[in-house]
Amino acid sequence: MLRRALLISLLFAVPALAKEFKGVKMADTITVDGKALKLNGMGLRTKVVFKVYVAGLYLEEVSNDPAVILTKDQTRKVEMIMLRDLEKAKIVEAIQAGFEKNNADKMPALKERLAKFVGVIPDLKENQILSLTYVPGKGTTVKGGASAETTVEGKDFADALFSVWLGKTPVDEDLKSGMLGK
Repeated sequence: MLRRALLISLLFAVPALAKEFKGVKMADTITVDGKALKLNGMGLRTKVVFKVYVAGLYLEEVSNDPAVILTKDQTRKVEMIMLRDLEKAKIVEAIQAGFEKNNADKMPALKERLAKFVGVIPDLKENQILSLTYVPGKGTTVKGGASAETTVEGKDFADALFSVWLGKTPVDEDLKSGMLGK
């Protein structure tokens, strides 16, 4: 019994394994709403020559097929670690452009929820994290810097949001490839 207790305590004392990309470390697995999510991949968002952020995509079931990721109703998360200070306006501009490029036909149904979503995105400083988490039946929670969490309902919204990085017209092809584990 003592051996078993010691073994269990050692298992919990070991930190989660991490992957590193461009100096940013992310855990191999995380838990969201009781579900274990695996790091699918990490990528670098660049704009012109500037390194903007490293993003990691976490999924219940890893996949390198963006169509499967966007259609499957599973818990998923994108974590973006800022490599520079980034104003809210720049973040909002990129997300809105990604929404429109990948979901033009769905914009009337998404417009109000997109406004709620971008309304809570803060200015972010270097090393701060913007976290976007979709949980089936609950919606997509956004948390950035020291701001409060806000949840936006609907799988259709989550699919549109994640298409900013994984859609047919992503904000950055190399970032998409990295998030898909390629």
